[in-house]
Amino acid sequence: MNTNTCITSCYSEILTRIADAIEAARAVFAQFTPGAIQAEFKAGHDPVTEADRALDTVLRKNLLRQGEGWLSEESVDDISRLEKSRVWVVDPLDGTREFVQGIPEFCVSVAFVENGRAVAGGICNPATNETILGALDCGITYNGAPARPSLRTALRGSLILASRSEMKRGEWEQFQGGDYRIQAMGSVAYKLALVAAGRADITFTLTPKNEWDVAAGVALVESAGGFVSTLEKTRLVANRRDPLLSGLLACGPFLKDELLAILEPHFEQAK
Repeated sequence: MNTNTCITSCYSEILTRIADAIEAARAVFAQFTPGAIQAEFKAGHDPVTEADRALDTVLRKNLLRQGEGWLSEESVDDISRLEKSRVWVVDPLDGTREFVQGIPEFCVSVAFVENGRAVAGGICNPATNETILGALDCGITYNGAPARPSLRTALRGSLILASRSEMKRGEWEQFQGGDYRIQAMGSVAYKLALVAAGRADITFTLTPKNEWDVAAGVALVESAGGFVSTLEKTRLVANRRDPLLSGLLACGPFLKDELLAILEPHFEQAK
């Protein structure tokens, strides 16, 4: 993986670690066949597979160093992370439902958090062979080439990525019929990565998500120069005792005001 564009970043060693961890994760993914793997179900009916657990193990081995904290969907939470200024926030397999169904919309998601802010991240979809990597002080790369978010200046004609499960539940009916295109997709981390790299204009969720779902995507969107906000109109603060947040939105830098206006009623509900 090419990390040369970030060689002068103060997070260059972190980015190298992320890149190496992602390559190790790709090797784990290669041991499984999407659509041909059994899933168990955790509390809340979330699926988990042998791949989730194997990926968690290899990511921890490649990323974690002494003095750093760890928050992963597939690890028992060690709250000593709250005492650490540098913490890894990881979803070993975001989009497990899609992985089980053989839909190529799943990824490994890795965020490096420093003093509560997601400052570097990497997201890789092995099914589509896409890797997005970056840090706040050096921008992002998409498969090794410099990338940036959409420069579209109006919502009209934009591509909005929506949660497939949220659309099935009818949560996006209120947004249908606009002069933009809504595309259903799995994995919130993958959707955020595509917005960061300008492959889509907007994504948002009004449904609660955990830090591990979104931290890497937030790092990438902000590193690329895009806009991210919680439903409380704040920047994401990561490594909290309770990692659940109310929702999130992300877009190219010039779509911020129009998107905020459309979602204003939902900001009021989140207060």
